[in-house]
Amino acid sequence: QVQLVESGGGLVQPGGSLRLSCAASGSFLGISVMRWYRQATGKQRELVATITSGLSTNYADSVKGRFTISRDNAKNTVYLQMNNLKPEDTAVYYCNADVKIAYDIELYWGQGTQVTVSS
Repeated sequence: QVQLVESGGGLVQPGGSLRLSCAASGSFLGISVMRWYRQATGKQRELVATITSGLSTNYADSVKGRFTISRDNAKNTVYLQMNNLKPEDTAVYYCNADVKIAYDIELYWGQGTQVTVSS
């Protein structure tokens, strides 16, 4: 069984920073794409950032220049450095990953971590 576990959420003032982590564990052959999503109360879940195994990245327009996604392939961990946080960044942040298991690639989600930006 594969598990993704997020950490690093919390309460921060506007303009502050947080670093989220998402570590994959279990039995698998590798991980290709890893992503961060977020879901604010009453809104649809939205894709925030993506990183491939080759370290190519993409970002939602709303976070470009403020958020940075990175990964440590040796640790099967993806990070999201969030700077200059705004109240509208408040949401539950989820990671997901395309995990190679035998001959299949399966999508796994973490349980989410709350980020609250408020003064």
